[in-house]
Amino acid sequence: MWRAPGFWQHDGLMSRLLAPAAAVVATATARRVARPGWRATVPVLCCGNVTVGGAGKTTLVLDLAQHLRRQGVAVHVLLRGYGGRVRGPHRVMPEDGPDLIGDEALLLAAVAPTWVGGDRAASARAAVAAGAGLLLLDDGLQNPTLAKDLSLLVVDGGTGFGNGRVLPAGPLREPVAAGAARCGAAVLIGEDRTGALSRLPPRLPVLHAHLVQDAAIAALQGRRVLAFAGIAHPGKFFTPLAAAGAELVATRPFPDHHAYDAAELDRLLDEADRMAALLVTTPKDAVRLPPSVRARVTVIGVGLAWEDPAARDRLLAPLLQGDNACSTGSASET
Repeated sequence: MWRAPGFWQHDGLMSRLLAPAAAVVATATARRVARPGWRATVPVLCCGNVTVGGAGKTTLVLDLAQHLRRQGVAVHVLLRGYGGRVRGPHRVMPEDGPDLIGDEALLLAAVAPTWVGGDRAASARAAVAAGAGLLLLDDGLQNPTLAKDLSLLVVDGGTGFGNGRVLPAGPLREPVAAGAARCGAAVLIGEDRTGALSRLPPRLPVLHAHLVQDAAIAALQGRRVLAFAGIAHPGKFFTPLAAAGAELVATRPFPDHHAYDAAELDRLLDEADRMAALLVTTPKDAVRLPPSVRARVTVIGVGLAWEDPAARDRLLAPLLQGDNACSTGSASET
C-alpha cells in the first residue's frame, strides 16, 4: 500500500535533502506547461490542483457538470482515467468497467458525457465532434496539450499544501505560486486548517465550499457500521459517518483507486457479519465492486455546498456568454 511520506507534512531534514531533486522537477514542469496547447472552438474549464492525491477535484467537477447541464449547457467531461488501461480518446459507455477507464470516469459519466484519454487535446477534438458545447477537465492543470479558458485551483482545507515543497521533497506537483498564476480563482473545500490560503497570491479570488453527505447518511444514526474506503484521505469519509451518529465498529482504509480482490472482499463481508454491522463505502469504491458485493454494501456519497453560489455563477458567466456552450438536447449530447 502506498502512503504519502510523513515528512511531506513538515519541512524537516528529509525534505531539505531532497530539495535539489525537487528543483529539477519544478523546472521540468515549468518547461512542460509553457508549451502552447490546442485551442478548442468551445470554452474549456479546468479543475486542477498542485498537490498529488485527492483535493476534491472530482467532487467539484461533478457539482459543476450538474449545475451547467441544468442551465442547458452541453458540457462534456475530460479526464485521464487513472487506474484504467484505455489510452483514449474513449467515450465512456455503460458497459465499461473501472479496469478499462478508472473509477472516477464511471462516476462522471453518470452526470455528463465523459471522455478518457491522456492526450486532452485528442479527447477535446472527439468531444467537440460529438456535440460538446463546453469542455470540463477533471485534473489537467499541468497538462499543456489543451488551452484552458478558465482554470480553478482546488485546495483541500484539511491537508492544504503540506510542507510547501515540490516532489519528491513534498506533495506539490509544482510550486503553489506557479500553478496559481495560471488560474482564475481558487476553490477551498472545507475549513483552511493549514494556512493554505496564505500561500496563494493575494489577488486570486477564493470561492469557499464544504462537503455535504447524502441525505441517506441519516439512516445510519444508531446503526453499527463497518466503513471502508479506497480514497486519498479515507478519514474524510469516516469522520462524517461518526458525526451523523453511526456507531463505527471498525474502519478499513485502502489506497486511492484500490482494486479490491476477492479475498479482501470476503474478509470485509465476513467481518461485517461477525460484528452485526452494515458495510458502508463511497460511490468511488462502489463502482470497483462486483455486482454481487455491491448489493450488500450501503453507499454514502458526498456533494458540495457553496458559501456563495452567486460568486461561482459570476466566475462562470464569461464562459457561457457565447452560443457555443448552449445545448439543443440532441442525442449526441446525452
